[in-house]
Amino acid sequence: MKNNKQCGLFLMFCFLSITSGFSQVLVKRQVTLMGSVFEISLVDRDSSITNQHIDEVISEIDRIENLISEWRPQTQIAAVNRNAGIKPVKVDREVFDLTQRAIQYAQNSGGAFDISIVALDKVWLFDGSMTSMPAEEVIKSSVEKVGYQHIRLDSAASTIFLELPGMKIGFGSIGKGYAADRGREIMKAKGIEAGIVNASGDLSAWGSPPNSDAWKVGVNNPFKPHRMVKVLRLNEMAVATSGSYEKYAEINGKRYSHIINPVTGYPATGLTSVTIYGPSAEIANALSTSIMVLGEKEGKKLIQRFPAYHYIFITDTGKVIQQRRKS
Repeated sequence: MKNNKQCGLFLMFCFLSITSGFSQVLVKRQVTLMGSVFEISLVDRDSSITNQHIDEVISEIDRIENLISEWRPQTQIAAVNRNAGIKPVKVDREVFDLTQRAIQYAQNSGGAFDISIVALDKVWLFDGSMTSMPAEEVIKSSVEKVGYQHIRLDSAASTIFLELPGMKIGFGSIGKGYAADRGREIMKAKGIEAGIVNASGDLSAWGSPPNSDAWKVGVNNPFKPHRMVKVLRLNEMAVATSGSYEKYAEINGKRYSHIINPVTGYPATGLTSVTIYGPSAEIANALSTSIMVLGEKEGKKLIQRFPAYHYIFITDTGKVIQQRRKS
């Protein structure tokens, strides 16, 4: 599973590896999963047992990748894509439910979020070589195989059918958030007191680290690399950031994000970074991706429908727009 997101978050405790305090230990490990660097940090009373728990989180994330990756040929989603326009494919209920939620995110955003965007023809270059706009007809044809409306679900049979030959779906937009949430869920079920599962900036946290009452996560400002926009204090909380500040094209003085509008085929403009925080990394992930496409005005309208979630926008001109949390 390829990672299309840029990390805008910085864990304030990242200089720690193992920290002791009041019979608690904080154990941290980095591993590459889903094409991204995951950092798993757990708090417990014994470092050897905590390392075993980290192994369990890694196994869970690998299990999820083996279900939903469009890049591993043996996965259920790869089978769904191979059979686009041919026949429905039976999938596990977990995969069906994740796909159903993804369609709901697409409906909520008016198509700004769309897991079928992986079939987009690549007509934009974000390596600095593009100096002129692609032809309008080329952009229009690039989205011919994209459209969540063509994903057919049969709940009774637990099948997914892609109506258009050549159509594909992928979970690069919410898969890591879902995996981070699952890591948190299984660790809490085992009685682990606190931790963070950080999937390259899509993270789920619970509890607090030793000698502190909250996890501290800094939100970077891409226009001022050595200054943070905000330091979030997290307990039972998740965060996701979408951004274009490392991958974009600049044409005639205008910045075009590598995040493409699935409806129009044009890159998102207006926002350089969107950070969303709330209960679920999966939902925060879907919202941050949607809002990058929708822009500031429509993005605010969308997130108002999710009162448990809050935002930090940074516009293409460097303006920081923060939502004031209600006490």
